[in-house]
Amino acid sequence: MDKPKIAVLLGSDSDLPVARDALATLDEFHVPFDVRIFSAHRSPDDTVTYVKKATSSGVLLFIAAAGGAAHLAGVIAAHTTLPVIGIPIQTKSLRGVDSLYSTVQMPPGVPVATVGINAAKNAGLLAIQILAVGDARLTKQLKTYKTQLAKGVRKKNTALERLGWKKYDI
Repeated sequence: MDKPKIAVLLGSDSDLPVARDALATLDEFHVPFDVRIFSAHRSPDDTVTYVKKATSSGVLLFIAAAGGAAHLAGVIAAHTTLPVIGIPIQTKSLRGVDSLYSTVQMPPGVPVATVGINAAKNAGLLAIQILAVGDARLTKQLKTYKTQLAKGVRKKNTALERLGWKKYDI
């Protein structure tokens, strides 16, 4: 097994169903990753210990998924110089707006790149784009991926033009 290039940290096991989209995307692009559960509030020492160990062992970036107070990405960013991507998780009480604000509103000097609420696939793709800066294989895979996205849109447009908006079924 290859050494992980990305560490994906979940604030709780309840964040895994959303995070699976990021994990599947990393897997699809054959990017080795490590997945762990650490809480910024309930296990802060373990979180910091892991971040420092991962940083020194060759991980190139972190993805953090957390809901509610969602301080996990910020805690990671405070303890590494590597890029951190935050995935705000939707909550029942505020539908994820609390998570979004907690993840995106970082103080100067401690940046966290933040994707949309529950947008784990975009977190995975952003991580891959960052790694692709120095990886020709990933760059080629991303170009192929985007070509396939465009083909899908063209196919839908052709069907809409052929059927008309009244008969086009999503």
